[in-house]
Amino acid sequence: MNNKILIYQVFTRLYGNRNTTRKENGTLKENGVGKFRDFTPTVLKHIREMGFSHVWFTGVIRHATQTDYSANGIPKQHPAIVKGKAGSPYAICDYYDVDPDLAVNVDKRMEEYEKLIARTQKAGLKVIMDFVPNHVARQYQSITKPKGVKDLGANDDQEKGFSAQNNFYYCPGCKFEPQFDIQDYEEFPAKSTGNDHFNQHPGVNDWYETVKLNYGVDYYTGKGHFSPIPDTWNKMTDILLFWAKKGVDGFRCDMAEMVPSAFWAWATDKVKYQHPDIVFIGEVYNPAEYRNYINSGFDYLYDKVGMYDTMRNVICGHGSASFITGAWQSTDDIAGHMLYFLENHDEQRVASDFFAGDARKGIPGLVASVLMRSNPFMLYAAEEYGERGMDKEGFSGMDGRTTIFDYWNIDTLCRAAEGKLTEDEQYIYTMHERILQIARKEKAVDGAFYDLMYVNPWSARFDNNKQYAFMRKNGNDTLLVVCNFNGNDVKIDVTIPQHATEFLSLKEKKYKATDLLSGDKTTISIKADDFVTMTVPAYSARVWKF
Repeated sequence: MNNKILIYQVFTRLYGNRNTTRKENGTLKENGVGKFRDFTPTVLKHIREMGFSHVWFTGVIRHATQTDYSANGIPKQHPAIVKGKAGSPYAICDYYDVDPDLAVNVDKRMEEYEKLIARTQKAGLKVIMDFVPNHVARQYQSITKPKGVKDLGANDDQEKGFSAQNNFYYCPGCKFEPQFDIQDYEEFPAKSTGNDHFNQHPGVNDWYETVKLNYGVDYYTGKGHFSPIPDTWNKMTDILLFWAKKGVDGFRCDMAEMVPSAFWAWATDKVKYQHPDIVFIGEVYNPAEYRNYINSGFDYLYDKVGMYDTMRNVICGHGSASFITGAWQSTDDIAGHMLYFLENHDEQRVASDFFAGDARKGIPGLVASVLMRSNPFMLYAAEEYGERGMDKEGFSGMDGRTTIFDYWNIDTLCRAAEGKLTEDEQYIYTMHERILQIARKEKAVDGAFYDLMYVNPWSARFDNNKQYAFMRKNGNDTLLVVCNFNGNDVKIDVTIPQHATEFLSLKEKKYKATDLLSGDKTTISIKADDFVTMTVPAYSARVWKF
């Protein structure tokens, strides 16, 4: 095994749900819900054996929901400010609690989560959990906060739109009046909305179910007031430390760039001082800010605007495969910090009609994303089966995404558990498993990387719009990888320049090679400025090891 980080993201509420009712806008009772207990030792062993090193359990912290748990002492949330029957996992209503939906015994929900952490780590996997720092549910109220902890907003001066020591932003003298019909919900004074909407009239497309947290930035002037340390900094750092002490191995930080980098430098320093091995993954979309947030303590950042967008365009035929080179070059100085992915809970499924329409088309993009660099890769549960995400679940319409707002069931996960995958789905799974195994087991994936595209421009025997080629080497192990985004098998010549043989310390000779994806064997002749001829299957790749 090498050190490649491979993260399996699971939407915890959906993953183990085997209720196939799938009623649009269905309640928990009608459509069912997954539980912590669904992640049995057997399930976790399977995830580990696929090749993953980490599991990101999405949606663990207690968030606003329309399901009534008042009998368990949990305050009801007003349905007008909850998106979907199940609610958004990013509208947190108690940072010190876990989602009661996920527990078999609601009153012992924290104990059940702690056992899941222990179970996961025993299986050889590390645990990532969400940290949602930018916003909370409109009716935030912690009922499980530790003794001595004051709730968010408890000491706010609500007559001030902004105060560095307030936890929220306010619209003094104004009640909450969104631009859509809302009944029986009162909020006075109105708090500013989570997507930086600083008045009392958020629209239906705003994050109206949330309120923005105040880290000392006066958005009316653009100035930051960080001395003395804002109250929110201390409270949110304490929350991170609370979960770190539970034993989690890392945090995926939602919309991290909407929180000032100065806070992150402060918080990550304090957390890592006590928990040196903990990792921070940031959802940051502005490439101009990448280095700033890495310098503020983030270990990894989403490479969405660069690599994801580029790879999606290549998969869909809207961009040349040669553009992949530019995508990695733009972050080459911080390459080890970039997190690659093809799917997550925010993005459309590769197999959906809104993306590629066929999971097979994503295979060459998967090979490139996983194998070309040594940085982490993340896969979204059911992606490995070609889940299409073409359900109309309720609050989440038919948009090619798997819902995060509704009680639902993921079809391919259910059929996989029952051994009822189609032949195509089994193929998609087999390819995913093989690619992940290569990433985790082949030491070359931890070694040097050489992009071959600059010496392989478009020609009659190589189409740089549809093929992407590179090499990896570590010690005596070399991989020659060629990805084919074409819908037809292609016979191509891949040039290996003299600089590659020198850079990788490759001897010019004939090598016996094995394709790690198909098992095919061949002889590869490496000669400076000469080419290697091969056939690459449609929507697939060759990973020649020699």
